Amino acid sequence: MTAPRSVAPIGPTDRVSDVLARDERLVDVFVRRSSHFEKLRQPALRRVMARLVSVEQAAQMAGVAVDALLRDLNDALGAPSSTPVRHTDDAAPPARDTTGAAQHSQHPVGWPTIELDLRDDMRSGREPFSRIMAAVGTLHDDRVLRLRTIFEPVPLFALLARRGFLHESRQYAPEDWSVWFWRGAPAFAAAASGRTFDSRPDDEPLDRETWLDVRGLEPPEPMVRTLAALAKLPAGHQLVQINVRVPQFLLPVLAERGYAYEVDESRADRVLVRIRRIEAD
Repeated sequence: MTAPRSVAPIGPTDRVSDVLARDERLVDVFVRRSSHFEKLRQPALRRVMARLVSVEQAAQMAGVAVDALLRDLNDALGAPSSTPVRHTDDAAPPARDTTGAAQHSQHPVGWPTIELDLRDDMRSGREPFSRIMAAVGTLHDDRVLRLRTIFEPVPLFALLARRGFLHESRQYAPEDWSVWFWRGAPAFAAAASGRTFDSRPDDEPLDRETWLDVRGLEPPEPMVRTLAALAKLPAGHQLVQINVRVPQFLLPVLAERGYAYEVDESRADRVLVRIRRIEAD
């Protein structure tokens, strides 16, 4: 008699989109924990939020206990719990104050501010991170970036903190947030990131190519770094992204922005995506 196959548990770092791909009905489990997750029923919002946010980050955004949420999700799948339950009941930890107080720091008053309203993009399911990182690239030490969003962009906080940015977030209404970013220390993106543009395998040529290794990075950083590298790519050169998988969400963005690409899956240990701008006739 064949033993039943065990179901892999959902973990705190799993992407919400991957969780829902396992069973669409799990959206009801999220919603039972918090009405905040009702937006996962909207296809456009799910395209933006679910594929970028981990279960742990989603729980943080909704103010619910991640261990209780994971227990509910795994119970619904018939999988063992992936993390010990730390609370003695199902009560969520105290929610953060989102009534207008600063969440981490208070943004400088009187500094020139770059305003970027992403609410319409997010509601329609358009990818906002390339616009964000283009704006971040223009920030001097005495400037502030203010984003208007429909949910708190938690994945951005760690990503930009590694580049020396502080942030403040405020909620005005259920789908109305302001988030400010400014430099709190000298940026150290290249030094802190580990792998940067010259992460080139020894057997590959350098001529007219820039190599970008995004293996080991958490979404949305691979897409963000790739689009930022393309913006600086010299004319006539191509960017070679080194990945562990085919970057499915990046490819339509490249096509929309006028880039051609070739995906090389011939190597067992990496996927190469060669990207170049389509030259006008």
